[in-house]
Amino acid sequence: MVHRQRPTIYDVAQAAGVSIATVSRVINSSDSVNPTTRKKVLEAIDRLGFVPRAEVRNHRLVARIGVIAPFFTAPSFVQRLRGISSALDPASSELMIYTVNSQQQLEIHLSSLPLQRSLDGLIVISLSLSDEVVERLMAQHLCTVLIESSHPRFSSVVIDDREGGLLVGEYLIRKGHRRLAFFGISQKPDYAIFPERKRLDGFRQALQQAGMGLDELGCYDAPYTVEDNYRLALEIFAKPDRPSAVFAATDLQAVGVIKAARQLGLRIPGDVSVVGFDDLDLAGYLGLTTVSQQLDESGRTAVELLQDELTNPGRSIRQIKLPLHFIERETA
Repeated sequence: MVHRQRPTIYDVAQAAGVSIATVSRVINSSDSVNPTTRKKVLEAIDRLGFVPRAEVRNHRLVARIGVIAPFFTAPSFVQRLRGISSALDPASSELMIYTVNSQQQLEIHLSSLPLQRSLDGLIVISLSLSDEVVERLMAQHLCTVLIESSHPRFSSVVIDDREGGLLVGEYLIRKGHRRLAFFGISQKPDYAIFPERKRLDGFRQALQQAGMGLDELGCYDAPYTVEDNYRLALEIFAKPDRPSAVFAATDLQAVGVIKAARQLGLRIPGDVSVVGFDDLDLAGYLGLTTVSQQLDESGRTAVELLQDELTNPGRSIRQIKLPLHFIERETA
């Protein structure tokens, strides 16, 4: 019987028509390789079935878990990461964090990380996966769990954002509000998952169920910063027909709305009610009414799914939907 020799990095370089150093740079996520060359190398790797240095992963004494996400400084990411960290044993695991700020960077990381064989598992937060990336993760047997997105090939932790928007709308309508506003997020990069549209859809559904016209809802977009939403709210609140209630797509945006209302001398909730979404730590300090999506719990649950799949290879794919909780505080 003739045993087929396992392909090497030399075979990949020859098949792609590049140097060994170039193949190495592609595998190690270097952004110095131009996209065309990178594509040729990755196609050669896939065609040959090249698996680099599998022994590196097999002989490690600790489990190395990678987390890749956009918006590293966003409070919601920090709280998810806190949940992930709390579920890992520091004596037997290491946490590697990768951040994404562009479509190119996302493709580089997700194309190269499976090939490096430096991770035992990967948690992907709020990012879209192309079919090519999915196939590479599967081919290299990198156990992967998603947070805030789903795919039939991977286990995931999700929420129902539309339901969250519906909860907010129903609450504000019960409180007697009829002049409503929604503050969403502009400048959305195409590589990230943005659930705000679903939250707005649920909010609109509540209006329709109450027999209110959608023209009674003011929809405004602003970047994801306190100051940008503060400036937008100053403009909106200066109008004679200002809204009596604002649903901000995130708690961070709600902070900007509250800041503007207070500067203008508006009473909260007497003159204007404000509701956020996330239930960040700061929401409790500010007395912000919001929707809790259990950010810490999403991180802990993702780790549990990942550890279960690492321990039981071949385990069926699972999607865990975390329940939402409407948290009524002082701002609405």
